[in-house]
Amino acid sequence: MSTVLAFAGWAGRYLWSGWAGAAGLFCLAAAWQAGHELYGSFILPSPLETGREVAHLVHNPAFRHAAAETALRAGLGFLLSVLIGTAAGIAAGYSFAAMRLMRPIVTVILGVPPIAWIVLALIWFGANGGTAVLTVVVASLPISFAGGLEGVATRDRTLDAMARSFGAGSWMRLRTVTAPHLVSYLFPAWTTTAGSAWKVTVMAELLSNAGGLGGDLASARALFDIPRVTAIVLVVLGFALFREYALLQPVRDRLEQWRHAGLPWGVKR
Repeated sequence: MSTVLAFAGWAGRYLWSGWAGAAGLFCLAAAWQAGHELYGSFILPSPLETGREVAHLVHNPAFRHAAAETALRAGLGFLLSVLIGTAAGIAAGYSFAAMRLMRPIVTVILGVPPIAWIVLALIWFGANGGTAVLTVVVASLPISFAGGLEGVATRDRTLDAMARSFGAGSWMRLRTVTAPHLVSYLFPAWTTTAGSAWKVTVMAELLSNAGGLGGDLASARALFDIPRVTAIVLVVLGFALFREYALLQPVRDRLEQWRHAGLPWGVKR
């Protein structure tokens, strides 16, 4: 029972802390409305008009299928980039030789523009979902690599040595000493990777004509359907906000409960 009450208290505090973020979104909506008043609906539809268009799109089965395609591609690209990049970054953090070997490779990957990877993926895979997934992986992998590398490289080696002196093995030291420190580096990297995954996926779909929300965006652009364009952009933003604040941030907050142990009651970061 105490566990359930503790979880309910944490969930309530987390939801209540969202009011500050909601206030920021309302300020952004106010600026959006001001731009609409200044330029008119043809240039920038109002938030209300865009909301009506979103409601219309959500009831369209074809649009729901396109949104599911984009979500699947972005999610797959995100997972692959996180798994490969984080594992490579942790390995490089523990091994100086691996760091010297991998860092130039990651720099080269990071230096190539995503648009160039889209062109190469189109040649290799054709106009299909593989183009979007590969582009997301290549464009986002360096961010996760940097998070894993910096997290391991900046760990407290004296604590690691103390754990070793008490007989702790490599896995136990990674789980109990390095992982809590590593989380504070990984989650900002993963959050950035998640946002990048959505942007790159939609861009790859738009340029490769591979369906999804990017394909719908290309069709709306060709028809000068500005409300539909803004509605699709709003849907993509909604997916990105959901992934960060409903999936990633709650997990991070639960894993970093130790940060609040030394704070006075009621004080939040």
